[in-house]
Amino acid sequence: MKFVAFACLCLSAATAVFGLEMKAGTAKAVITPQDNMPRVLVTGKKHTAVDHDLFARALVLNDGAARMAIVTYDLNCLDVATPILRVRCRDELKIPPERLILLATHNHEAPIQIVPDNFAYGRWLADRIFDLVKQAVENEQGPVRLFFGSGEGDFVIRMGAEVIDKEIQVLKVARSDAPIAVLFNHPAHPIQATEDHIGVGHCGYALDDIEARLPGCLPLYADACGGNQFAVMPFGRGIPRVQRLGKALADAALSILNGPMQDVTGPIHSEMGIIALPLAPPMPREEAERLAAVMGAPLDIGLVPYPNRHRHTNWLRELLRRYREGLPFPEKTTDMVCTDDAFLVDRLPEDREFPCRYEETIVSTIGPLIFVAMQGEVCAPIGIRVKNEFRNDHPIMVFAYMGEHNLYIPTRTLVEANIYQGQVIQIQYACPVRWAPEVEQEMGDAVIQMIRTAITP
Repeated sequence: MKFVAFACLCLSAATAVFGLEMKAGTAKAVITPQDNMPRVLVTGKKHTAVDHDLFARALVLNDGAARMAIVTYDLNCLDVATPILRVRCRDELKIPPERLILLATHNHEAPIQIVPDNFAYGRWLADRIFDLVKQAVENEQGPVRLFFGSGEGDFVIRMGAEVIDKEIQVLKVARSDAPIAVLFNHPAHPIQATEDHIGVGHCGYALDDIEARLPGCLPLYADACGGNQFAVMPFGRGIPRVQRLGKALADAALSILNGPMQDVTGPIHSEMGIIALPLAPPMPREEAERLAAVMGAPLDIGLVPYPNRHRHTNWLRELLRRYREGLPFPEKTTDMVCTDDAFLVDRLPEDREFPCRYEETIVSTIGPLIFVAMQGEVCAPIGIRVKNEFRNDHPIMVFAYMGEHNLYIPTRTLVEANIYQGQVIQIQYACPVRWAPEVEQEMGDAVIQMIRTAITP
C-alpha cells in the first residue's frame, strides 16, 4: 500500500488548549441557478421546473488557534468549485484545505457540474460558497460546546455486501445550552421526486423539518459511506413520498439529539492526505478490440462528456490509444488526475495548485472526536470498518462525498462481481483499467493509519 502525504498536521497552540473557549458561526445561502437556463441534472435530463431551492450551509468552528469550516450543499458533489475554494479560503480567510470540509448531500435533483455547459455554474458556486464561509466566520460567537451522539435510521437497503450500515451520527453545537447548529449523516443514497425538476431529495426535506422544529438552529446534513446503500422508498408518489422519508430521517436525528450525547469540545487538529489505490492490469489489446466491435464503440471521437451516449465507451478508446501509442498504463489512482468533466488522464491541460487525485481524505480531531471525510462514493463496508476500529475508545464521525468528483470506492465483492460500483471508474471516468480487488483493503488500511497518526500524542 502506498500513501502520499498532502498537508502537514495543523496543531493548535498549547495556550489554546489551556482555558479553551470554542466559538462557532453559521450561515445559509440559496445556490439554485439564478439565470433560468435549463441545466443538465444528475439524471442527464435538463430541468424544466424548480420544486425546491437548493441551499449551501456553513458551520465554522474556532478554538482560538485553528478555524475549521464545514460546508454542506444540496448537490451531487462540488466539482469545478472545489479547487477554487481551497485557494481562496486559504489565502483570504486563512482556512487551509485540510480544514475546509466540503460535504455533499449527494442530491440527484441538482445540476451536475461535470457537464461543460454547467462549468460556469460551478464557478458561480465557488464565489457563492466562499461568501457563505466568510459570513459564517463573521457570525462567530462563543463560548460553545460540542456534543456527539449516534443512533439508527432503519430505512436503508444494501447491494453487493453482507453487512449493512444504518447508523445516523449527530454533532450538536450548543451555546447557552441551546443548539445553534446540528450536523448529521446517514449512509444512503437519497431518493428523489422527479428526474427533470430541481429539488432537494429526502435529505433536504429532513433539513426543512428540523429547521422548523428548532428555531435559531442551523441543521446541516451530508452523506456518509453509502456508495452501495440506498434509502428505502416509502409508499406513494412524487414529493409527498420524499417528504415522508425526510420526516423519518429528521425524527431519527432529533431522537439522537434529545438523548444522551458525549461532550467533545476541544482543540482542532486536521490533516489531509492522498491515498494511492491499486488498479488492475489492462485488458489485452485483442480482447479490447473485439469488445469495441461488439459494443459498436466509435473509436475516433476521443473522450466525450456526460450525457453523451458514447461516454460509457471512453475507457475503451483510451485503452486502445495507449496500446497504439505505446504509452504506460496506470497502476495506482495517483498516476492520474481528474479533469473537470470527470476524465482520469495523465495530466491537466493547465497548472492547478490543487488538482483532483484519488483518494483525498481528511482526518480531523475535535477534542476527543475523530472526524473523517473521504472523497467519492465510499461503500459502506469501508466506513463500517473504519468506525469499528476506533469506536470503543473514541467517538468517531465518518463522511464520504467530500470535495470534487464522485468516483465509487468499491469493495472486493463489487469489483470481483463486476457490479456497477466497480465499473464506474471505467464507464464514467474513462480509466483504461479496472480496480484491483485489493482496493477495499488498502483504502481501509490507509484511512485507519491516518487516524492512528492523528490520535497518537
